[in-house]
Amino acid sequence: MRRGVLIFLVCNIALVLFLLHSVWTLLELLVFNGIEDAITREELPAIGAEHDDEDGQLIPKIIHQTYINTSIPEVWQEAQQSCLDFHKKPDWEYKLWTDKASLEFIAEEYPEFLETFENYRYPIQRADAIRYFVLDHFGGVYIDLDDGCNRPLEPLLNYPAFVRKTVPTGVSNDAMGAVPHHPFFQRVIEELQNYDRSWVLPYITVMASTGPLFLSIIWRHYTDEGYNIGDGPEGGRIRILFPEEYNNYPWSFFTHHLGNSWHGYDVQLIFWMARNWVLLTIVGFILGGGLLFLGWWSYHRYLLTPSDVPRWKTQSARSRVPFWSRQRHRSEYELVNRHEP
Repeated sequence: MRRGVLIFLVCNIALVLFLLHSVWTLLELLVFNGIEDAITREELPAIGAEHDDEDGQLIPKIIHQTYINTSIPEVWQEAQQSCLDFHKKPDWEYKLWTDKASLEFIAEEYPEFLETFENYRYPIQRADAIRYFVLDHFGGVYIDLDDGCNRPLEPLLNYPAFVRKTVPTGVSNDAMGAVPHHPFFQRVIEELQNYDRSWVLPYITVMASTGPLFLSIIWRHYTDEGYNIGDGPEGGRIRILFPEEYNNYPWSFFTHHLGNSWHGYDVQLIFWMARNWVLLTIVGFILGGGLLFLGWWSYHRYLLTPSDVPRWKTQSARSRVPFWSRQRHRSEYELVNRHEP
C-alpha cells in the first residue's frame, strides 16, 4: 500500500474513533434502559395500602419544589396542591426553593459552587442544579411543579434513591428521591462544574449542563463504573420508575400537567429533528461521504509528493502535456545552457 494512502486511511480512522469515543455514552443510552433496576408494580403495595408498612423507609419525608418566588402560577397550583394533600404535616415537610432561598442555601452549604451557580446563563440551570444539592443535603423527594401526585409516595421511600425513566432514552430530573448524601447525587454535584459549557442552542446547553441529558450521562457513567449496587441505607443503587408507574395510569404515583416553561425558540428545531431523524441520518451519511471524498481528492491533488504518485500516473500525465509546452520548456533549457560559461 502506498504511503500516502496509508496516511490518509490512518487519519480518517483516528477521526472516526475520536468521534465515537466522544459520543459513546450517548450511543449507550440508546440501548441501555436500566430495566434491571426497575421498580415494578409487583413489589409495590396496592393503592390505599401505602401506609401499612413504613418500617423500612429510608428516604426522609420531605418534598422539595422550586420556583422564582412564592407566587405559584395558577396553571400549576392544582398539581402542587395534589402533592400537599397526600403528604400533610406533621408527617411530611414541604420546602419551596425560591431563587433567593436557593442562592442563600448554596452560599452557606456549598460555597465552592457559588460562582458557577451565580454565573449560569439561564435561570432554569439554577433550578436544575439546586434540586441536586438539596437532595444531597437533606434527602427527600423532588417534584417539578408541573407534576402532580396521584397517590401517597411512601412506597418510594423504601429505596435509597430513585429517578424516572424518560422517553426515548435516559432518565429525567423532574421527579426523584434519595437519602441524604447518596453517592449518586454526590457524583452529580461533583460533575456539574465539569459540564458547565455552552452548546450554542439554549435548549442543548441546558439539557447537557444541568438537565436530563446531563443526569443521564452521569447515571450511565455511575452504572458503568460499578457503583450502582446496594439497597440498604448506605447502598448506592438507583431504582428506576418506568412510565407505567408514573405517567397518568390509575395506579401510578405522578400525573403530568402543562409544563415546558423554559422552552425557547430553538425547541421547535430540536423537536423537528427528533421527528425527522431518519431523513437527517440519510443526509448525514451523504454529507459524510461527500466530505470523505473531498478530503481524499484534496489530499491526492495537493499533498501527495512525487514519490507517493505511481510512476504510470506520472508518465500518463506527462504524455498529456501539449507538444508546444514541451517544446517551450526544452528551448528555455537550451537557452539557459547556452549562456553558461
